[in-house]
Order: sequence, then structure tokens, then C-alpha cells
Amino acid sequence: MTGTATTSAPTLSHEQRRLDWDGCLNVRDLGGLPTRDGRLTRTGAIVRADNLDRLTAEGRSALLDYGVRTVIDLRNPVEYRPLLPTPDTVDLVRVPLDALAGPDWWARFGALDGTPLSFRPYLDHCRDAVAQLVTAVAHAREGGIVVHCGAGRDRTGLAALVLLALAGVEPAAIAEDYLLSAANLRPLWTLLDRPCEEADIARVLADAGTTAEGALHAVLTEFDAAQWLPAADVAALRTRLLSAN
Repeated sequence: MTGTATTSAPTLSHEQRRLDWDGCLNVRDLGGLPTRDGRLTRTGAIVRADNLDRLTAEGRSALLDYGVRTVIDLRNPVEYRPLLPTPDTVDLVRVPLDALAGPDWWARFGALDGTPLSFRPYLDHCRDAVAQLVTAVAHAREGGIVVHCGAGRDRTGLAALVLLALAGVEPAAIAEDYLLSAANLRPLWTLLDRPCEEADIARVLADAGTTAEGALHAVLTEFDAAQWLPAADVAALRTRLLSAN
């Protein structure tokens, strides 16, 4: 997917939503996804990504050309080691989901990290962190937003699920979007000498008697964040992310 983002589009294939930003492996637009009420999410509104610290000069130019004006970094500050500085025209907002969860959460649910089995406990026990994420998106200045973490799978996967579910995206489309990261990240696991990454995740899911897709649908079936998040922020998020009727 190249060029300047548009404000609306027909349903897009996975390949059409993929963005080539040099230095990253797992970048895609959250636009062109179907909602329960027959609308589509807008292209150019929100992009999900892996580690933007790895962006080359070419990759950073692609980000800017795509209209991005806000980066929401879901990592802890200690993880921030960019090759290039954040451009002056881009706001950097930190919502460190791991740190905000706190040590008690990690003691109880840390074994589920890396799988969507961690999403339900996070939504249940880390509501302030989820609210910070939604507020950051709702109050971002005009222009595109990128939400990212390290691999763009776990923290970003949770963020994408929350944002898309609040926008009313079909659960099947949300689950399909999450699953795209597995193939994208295989080169990263090779680089990091983690050849068992996918097998380890599959084992945790199998021990719980489910799959990644099944776990995601279970979370979405019980998703109730719109009931406890600030209504104004949810409305602003939906306005940003949804196309006109």
C-alpha cells in the first residue's frame, strides 16, 4: 500500500492494508474493515506497527508521507532506542501498557503473555491503562495515528482489538487482523534466535483448550469496555475511525 492515505475505501484485502515502511516488518492500516452496522473503518486514520525505532530514513519518510502526525508508543520508556529522532511534526505519546499493568497483574497473568489469553485479564484488571490508550487516540491532533510496541503483536494486538471493537468492527475481521502478525514476524524470531516462539504460544493455547482465534472471539463476545470508558472518548474514537454512512 503506497502513496497518501484516503479517508474512505471499499473493504480492503490484507495485502492492500499492508504498509512497507523500511525497517519494520509488521505494519498495516486498520482501515477498510467492515462494521456491524454496514460501514467501513477509514484508511489513514489508525495504523498498527511493530518497533518504529528500527525505521530507516526511507521508512520515516514513508510514515510522514502517509499523513501520520501522532505516534502512540505502548512500550516502557526503557525500550525506546530510536535510530532516528521523532520528527518535529509528529507528537509522541507514551502509554506503557506493561508497566501500567503492575507487578500484581504480572504475577497472576504473566504466563499468558504473548497470547490473546492475556487480553481478557488486562481488560478486567487494567482499566485505567485501557482508558489512557483510548484517550490518547481520541485526543490526538488531526492526522494519522500509529499505535505500536516492539513486535506489533501483543500490546499492539490488544490496542487494535480495543479500538476496533469500540468502532463496532465485525469480530471475525478483528480476529483475522490479529492473526496476520504471526507470518509477518517469523523473520524477527529468526533474528532474535527464538525459533520456538510460535510453538510455545501454541502450547499455551492448547493447554487452555483453545486457539488464538478462539481466544480472540471469547474476548470479543464479552467485550464491555464501552460501558466503563469515558463516553466522550469513545465517541471521538468512533468519529476518527469510521467512514460516513
